[in-house]
Amino acid sequence: MEINHVKKAFLEKRVTLGSWIQLGHPGIAEIMANAGYEWIVADCEHTDIDVAGFTSLARAMHGRGAIPLVRVRENDTLSIRQMLDAGARGVIVPLVNNAEEARKAVNAVKYPPEGIRGFAFSRANDYGAKFSDYVSKANEDTLVLVMIESKEAVQNIDSILSVEGIDGVFMGPYDLSGSYGVIGETSHPKLLSAYKSIVKAAEKAGKTAGIHVVIPTREAIYRAINDGFRFIALGMDDVYLDQSLRDALKTAEEALAIYKEGK
Repeated sequence: MEINHVKKAFLEKRVTLGSWIQLGHPGIAEIMANAGYEWIVADCEHTDIDVAGFTSLARAMHGRGAIPLVRVRENDTLSIRQMLDAGARGVIVPLVNNAEEARKAVNAVKYPPEGIRGFAFSRANDYGAKFSDYVSKANEDTLVLVMIESKEAVQNIDSILSVEGIDGVFMGPYDLSGSYGVIGETSHPKLLSAYKSIVKAAEKAGKTAGIHVVIPTREAIYRAINDGFRFIALGMDDVYLDQSLRDALKTAEEALAIYKEGK
Protein backbone atom coordinates (compact mmCIF):
# COMPACT_ATOMS: atom_id res chain seq x y z
CA MET A 1 0.00 0.00 0.00
CA GLU A 2 1.41 3.39 -1.00
CA ILE A 3 1.87 5.78 1.89
CA ASN A 4 -1.03 8.01 2.84
CA HIS A 5 0.83 11.31 2.60
CA VAL A 6 -2.09 13.15 4.20
CA LYS A 7 -1.78 10.99 7.32
CA LYS A 8 1.96 11.73 7.25
CA ALA A 9 1.23 15.48 7.12
CA PHE A 10 -1.03 15.09 10.16
CA LEU A 11 1.73 13.38 12.11
CA GLU A 12 4.23 16.07 11.09
CA LYS A 13 1.76 18.89 11.89
CA ARG A 14 2.09 20.30 8.37
CA VAL A 15 -0.50 22.20 6.39
CA THR A 16 -2.12 19.98 3.79
CA LEU A 17 -4.33 21.39 1.03
CA GLY A 18 -7.18 19.64 -0.71
CA SER A 19 -10.55 20.28 -2.23
CA TRP A 20 -14.15 19.10 -2.33
CA ILE A 21 -16.36 17.38 -4.89
CA GLN A 22 -20.13 17.73 -4.92
CA LEU A 23 -21.01 17.23 -8.58
CA GLY A 24 -19.54 13.76 -8.55
CA HIS A 25 -18.28 13.35 -12.11
CA PRO A 26 -15.02 11.35 -12.45
CA GLY A 27 -13.73 13.81 -15.04
CA ILE A 28 -13.84 16.50 -12.37
CA ALA A 29 -11.87 14.28 -10.01
CA GLU A 30 -9.23 13.77 -12.71
CA ILE A 31 -8.92 17.50 -13.35
CA MET A 32 -8.69 18.36 -9.66
CA ALA A 33 -6.13 15.64 -8.98
CA ASN A 34 -4.04 16.75 -11.96
CA ALA A 35 -4.17 20.32 -10.62
CA GLY A 36 -2.07 19.19 -7.67
CA TYR A 37 -4.44 18.95 -4.73
CA GLU A 38 -3.05 16.60 -2.09
CA TRP A 39 -6.45 15.10 -1.33
CA ILE A 40 -10.01 15.36 -2.55
CA VAL A 41 -13.12 14.79 -0.45
CA ALA A 42 -16.22 13.37 -2.07
CA ASP A 43 -19.23 14.83 -0.28
CA CYS A 44 -21.73 12.00 0.21
CA GLU A 45 -23.70 13.85 2.89
CA HIS A 46 -25.18 16.74 0.93
CA THR A 47 -25.19 15.26 -2.58
CA ASP A 48 -26.40 12.23 -4.52
CA ILE A 49 -22.93 10.63 -4.59
CA ASP A 50 -23.35 7.02 -3.48
CA VAL A 51 -20.83 4.20 -3.10
CA ALA A 52 -20.82 3.52 -6.85
CA GLY A 53 -20.27 7.20 -7.56
CA PHE A 54 -17.46 7.42 -5.04
CA THR A 55 -15.80 4.33 -6.54
CA SER A 56 -15.69 6.07 -9.93
CA LEU A 57 -14.16 9.16 -8.31
CA ALA A 58 -11.52 7.08 -6.52
CA ARG A 59 -10.61 5.35 -9.78
CA ALA A 60 -10.28 8.73 -11.47
CA MET A 61 -7.88 9.93 -8.77
CA HIS A 62 -5.78 6.76 -8.82
CA GLY A 63 -2.19 7.39 -9.86
CA ARG A 64 -2.63 11.16 -9.94
CA GLY A 65 -1.31 11.94 -6.46
CA ALA A 66 -4.53 12.94 -4.71
CA ILE A 67 -5.65 10.83 -1.76
CA PRO A 68 -9.36 9.94 -2.00
CA LEU A 69 -11.32 10.90 1.10
CA VAL A 70 -15.04 10.90 1.73
CA ARG A 71 -17.49 12.73 3.91
CA VAL A 72 -19.90 9.93 4.64
CA ARG A 73 -23.63 10.51 4.72
CA GLU A 74 -23.92 9.67 8.43
CA ASN A 75 -22.17 8.12 11.41
CA ASP A 76 -23.23 4.65 10.35
CA THR A 77 -21.05 1.54 10.50
CA LEU A 78 -22.12 0.05 7.17
CA SER A 79 -21.99 3.39 5.32
CA ILE A 80 -18.42 3.95 6.52
CA ARG A 81 -17.39 0.36 5.81
CA GLN A 82 -18.64 0.51 2.22
CA MET A 83 -16.67 3.66 1.43
CA LEU A 84 -13.47 2.23 2.89
CA ASP A 85 -13.89 -0.99 0.92
CA ALA A 86 -14.42 1.14 -2.20
CA GLY A 87 -11.01 2.76 -1.68
CA ALA A 88 -11.41 5.74 0.67
CA ARG A 89 -8.19 6.40 2.56
CA GLY A 90 -10.02 8.39 5.21
CA VAL A 91 -13.46 9.50 6.31
CA ILE A 92 -14.97 12.70 7.61
CA VAL A 93 -17.93 11.82 9.81
CA PRO A 94 -20.71 14.40 10.26
CA LEU A 95 -22.86 15.23 13.27
CA VAL A 96 -20.47 14.08 15.98
CA ASN A 97 -21.42 15.85 19.19
CA ASN A 98 -19.75 13.83 21.93
CA ALA A 99 -17.11 11.23 22.73
CA GLU A 100 -19.52 8.31 22.39
CA GLU A 101 -20.38 9.29 18.82
CA ALA A 102 -16.68 9.81 18.04
CA ARG A 103 -15.92 6.33 19.37
CA LYS A 104 -18.64 4.88 17.14
CA ALA A 105 -16.95 6.42 14.10
CA VAL A 106 -13.55 5.02 15.04
CA ASN A 107 -15.02 1.56 15.62
CA ALA A 108 -16.52 1.57 12.14
CA VAL A 109 -13.18 2.45 10.53
CA LYS A 110 -10.82 0.14 12.41
CA TYR A 111 -10.42 -3.59 12.00
CA PRO A 112 -10.52 -5.71 15.20
CA PRO A 113 -9.28 -5.51 17.84
CA GLU A 114 -9.34 -1.67 17.58
CA GLY A 115 -12.81 -1.64 15.99
CA ILE A 116 -15.49 -3.68 14.29
CA ARG A 117 -14.81 -3.16 10.57
CA GLY A 118 -15.64 -6.31 8.64
CA PHE A 119 -13.06 -8.22 6.60
CA ALA A 120 -13.72 -8.77 2.90
CA PHE A 121 -12.11 -8.88 -0.52
CA SER A 122 -12.74 -5.45 -2.03
CA ARG A 123 -11.38 -2.76 -4.31
CA ALA A 124 -9.34 -1.38 -1.40
CA ASN A 125 -7.24 -4.58 -1.26
CA ASP A 126 -7.25 -5.25 -5.01
CA TYR A 127 -10.11 -7.71 -4.63
CA GLY A 128 -8.13 -9.93 -2.32
CA ALA A 129 -4.82 -9.91 -4.20
CA LYS A 130 -3.31 -7.65 -1.51
CA PHE A 131 -5.64 -8.61 1.31
CA SER A 132 -3.01 -9.38 3.96
CA ASP A 133 -0.91 -6.30 3.19
CA TYR A 134 -3.93 -4.02 3.26
CA VAL A 135 -5.40 -5.42 6.46
CA SER A 136 -2.06 -5.21 8.27
CA LYS A 137 -1.72 -1.48 7.51
CA ALA A 138 -5.26 -0.13 7.20
CA ASN A 139 -5.81 0.77 10.87
CA GLU A 140 -2.66 2.86 10.94
CA ASP A 141 -3.10 4.28 7.44
CA THR A 142 -6.73 5.40 7.41
CA LEU A 143 -7.68 8.88 8.58
CA VAL A 144 -10.60 9.45 10.91
CA LEU A 145 -11.92 12.99 11.22
CA VAL A 146 -15.14 13.97 12.92
CA MET A 147 -17.09 17.10 12.16
CA ILE A 148 -17.57 19.80 14.75
CA GLU A 149 -20.69 21.61 13.61
CA SER A 150 -22.73 22.37 16.73
CA LYS A 151 -22.46 24.23 20.01
CA GLU A 152 -22.71 20.87 21.79
CA ALA A 153 -19.70 19.53 19.90
CA VAL A 154 -17.66 22.64 20.75
CA GLN A 155 -18.56 22.21 24.42
CA ASN A 156 -17.44 18.56 24.25
CA ILE A 157 -14.35 19.15 22.10
CA ASP A 158 -11.82 17.94 24.68
CA SER A 159 -13.59 14.63 25.29
CA ILE A 160 -14.11 14.09 21.55
CA LEU A 161 -10.42 14.60 20.85
CA SER A 162 -9.46 12.25 23.69
CA VAL A 163 -10.98 9.29 21.83
CA GLU A 164 -8.25 6.90 20.67
CA GLY A 165 -8.17 6.68 16.89
CA ILE A 166 -9.43 10.19 16.14
CA ASP A 167 -6.84 11.90 13.93
CA GLY A 168 -8.50 15.27 13.88
CA VAL A 169 -11.62 17.37 13.73
CA PHE A 170 -13.10 19.15 10.76
CA MET A 171 -15.19 22.23 11.20
CA GLY A 172 -18.25 23.02 9.16
CA PRO A 173 -18.45 26.83 9.38
CA TYR A 174 -21.94 27.12 7.92
CA ASP A 175 -23.56 24.44 10.08
CA LEU A 176 -21.76 25.86 13.08
CA SER A 177 -23.08 29.34 12.28
CA GLY A 178 -26.59 27.91 12.21
CA SER A 179 -26.09 26.23 15.58
CA TYR A 180 -25.03 29.57 17.06
CA GLY A 181 -27.97 31.40 15.49
CA VAL A 182 -25.89 33.48 13.07
CA ILE A 183 -26.55 31.62 9.83
CA GLY A 184 -23.92 32.26 7.18
CA GLU A 185 -21.97 34.72 9.32
CA THR A 186 -18.82 32.61 9.41
CA SER A 187 -16.73 35.51 10.73
CA HIS A 188 -19.14 36.36 13.55
CA PRO A 189 -17.42 36.81 16.95
CA LYS A 190 -19.26 33.76 18.29
CA LEU A 191 -17.81 31.65 15.49
CA LEU A 192 -14.33 33.11 15.84
CA SER A 193 -14.39 32.18 19.51
CA ALA A 194 -15.53 28.65 18.65
CA TYR A 195 -12.76 28.30 16.05
CA LYS A 196 -10.18 29.31 18.63
CA SER A 197 -11.50 26.76 21.13
CA ILE A 198 -11.41 23.99 18.53
CA VAL A 199 -7.86 24.71 17.40
CA LYS A 200 -6.58 25.10 20.95
CA ALA A 201 -8.12 21.78 21.97
CA ALA A 202 -6.71 20.02 18.90
CA GLU A 203 -3.21 21.34 19.57
CA LYS A 204 -3.45 20.27 23.20
CA ALA A 205 -4.51 16.75 22.16
CA GLY A 206 -1.83 16.51 19.47
CA LYS A 207 -4.48 16.26 16.77
CA THR A 208 -5.19 18.21 13.58
CA ALA A 209 -7.91 20.82 13.09
CA GLY A 210 -9.42 21.22 9.65
CA ILE A 211 -11.69 23.78 8.04
CA HIS A 212 -13.47 24.29 4.73
CA VAL A 213 -12.59 27.62 3.12
CA VAL A 214 -15.55 27.65 0.75
CA ILE A 215 -14.51 30.88 -1.01
CA PRO A 216 -10.72 30.46 -1.07
CA THR A 217 -9.40 34.01 -1.18
CA ARG A 218 -5.79 34.63 -0.24
CA GLU A 219 -6.91 36.45 2.90
CA ALA A 220 -9.26 33.66 3.99
CA ILE A 221 -6.64 30.95 3.46
CA TYR A 222 -4.00 32.95 5.31
CA ARG A 223 -6.39 33.50 8.18
CA ALA A 224 -7.18 29.79 8.42
CA ILE A 225 -3.50 28.86 8.52
CA ASN A 226 -2.65 31.65 10.94
CA ASP A 227 -5.50 30.53 13.20
CA GLY A 228 -3.94 27.08 13.45
CA PHE A 229 -5.90 25.00 10.95
CA ARG A 230 -3.72 22.49 9.14
CA PHE A 231 -6.18 20.42 7.06
CA ILE A 232 -7.68 22.95 4.68
CA ALA A 233 -10.30 22.27 2.02
CA LEU A 234 -10.19 24.86 -0.74
CA GLY A 235 -13.51 25.59 -2.44
CA MET A 236 -15.44 22.88 -4.25
CA ASP A 237 -16.12 21.85 -7.81
CA ASP A 238 -19.51 23.55 -8.16
CA VAL A 239 -18.20 26.82 -6.68
CA TYR A 240 -15.19 26.79 -9.02
CA LEU A 241 -17.43 26.14 -12.03
CA ASP A 242 -19.90 28.86 -11.05
CA GLN A 243 -17.17 31.44 -10.41
CA SER A 244 -15.30 30.63 -13.63
CA LEU A 245 -18.43 30.87 -15.72
CA ARG A 246 -19.40 34.21 -14.18
CA ASP A 247 -15.84 35.59 -14.50
CA ALA A 248 -15.65 34.56 -18.16
CA LEU A 249 -18.98 36.16 -18.95
CA LYS A 250 -18.03 39.36 -17.11
CA THR A 251 -14.73 39.51 -19.04
CA ALA A 252 -16.56 39.01 -22.32
CA GLU A 253 -19.09 41.73 -21.48
CA GLU A 254 -16.24 44.13 -20.62
CA ALA A 255 -14.53 43.32 -23.91
CA LEU A 256 -17.81 43.86 -25.77
CA ALA A 257 -18.29 47.24 -24.08
CA ILE A 258 -14.79 48.35 -25.11
CA TYR A 259 -15.48 47.18 -28.66
CA LYS A 260 -18.71 49.19 -28.85
CA GLU A 261 -17.00 52.32 -27.49
CA GLY A 262 -14.35 52.07 -30.19
CA LYS A 263 -16.77 51.91 -33.09
